[in-house]
Amino acid sequence: MTTFIELLLGGLSIGSVYALIALGFVVIFKATEVVNFAHASLLLAGGYVTAVLHDDIGFWPALGAGIAGAAVVGAGVEFLVMRRYRGSDHSVLAIVTIGVDIILVTELTRRMGTDVMAMGDPWGDDVVTIGGVTLAETRIAAFLVAGLLITVFLLAFRFTSWGVSMRAAAENPQTAALMGIKLGRVSLSAWAVAGALAAVAALFLTVFPTPGLERATSLAALKAFPAAILGGLDSTTGALAGGLIVGVTESLATGYQSDLSFLGRGIGDLAPYLVMVIVLLVRPAGLFGTKELARV
Repeated sequence: MTTFIELLLGGLSIGSVYALIALGFVVIFKATEVVNFAHASLLLAGGYVTAVLHDDIGFWPALGAGIAGAAVVGAGVEFLVMRRYRGSDHSVLAIVTIGVDIILVTELTRRMGTDVMAMGDPWGDDVVTIGGVTLAETRIAAFLVAGLLITVFLLAFRFTSWGVSMRAAAENPQTAALMGIKLGRVSLSAWAVAGALAAVAALFLTVFPTPGLERATSLAALKAFPAAILGGLDSTTGALAGGLIVGVTESLATGYQSDLSFLGRGIGDLAPYLVMVIVLLVRPAGLFGTKELARV
């Protein structure tokens, strides 16, 4: 039972981080109806800036710089690339984001080389033990920070003028534009917010018990993609639910991998995608997605 509780809590923690990444997918899709396959590069960019600067300026300023840097990269991609293709088919735009991701990830990994970069976080390898259940402090911090950021985002999305503009643009962009909402500004802010959320997620994906930031870190965005899909690409609530489902599924499948040996090795990495396929067979739009949603 202790092992199960540890795996469950660890899954909820990493799931909340996946939810941050999935929320980035959702906010861009709601603003532009484009599936952003360049999200992995935003995550890697934010983590890289934090890792490079923490020795010189300290962890917290470096984290702030990483968040700002990823937001700027996201806004830059929208302004310099995506805006030039405005009016094109959404499938074409999705393919464009793949090209952008390849370019950015290639450049970042070239700079990183084969090194594993430490993030300089204040938690280190400290753990907390309560009633026989052991959990890394980084996992607790991840859950709390992700929960706070998601709550702030949902409140802003619902009660601020930016949120109203975002919801209006998602509902009917033509009507929103006629009502005076600047769609370019909405799209730019969506990419910036997605980049900032990805930078925070990059931190908690690369601290203990993982060794640090490396070239493969960007692949974590691929694990969050099933979370966005099974939750519903047009649902912010679905991003949260999907992230937690993927995190718990991955944690339990990895923890009990020896008991699931008949399914083959590496079932923990495959499990989130299996859950996604099962959910989509029952609900093609995802758990909280709109049925009329058109997918790429």
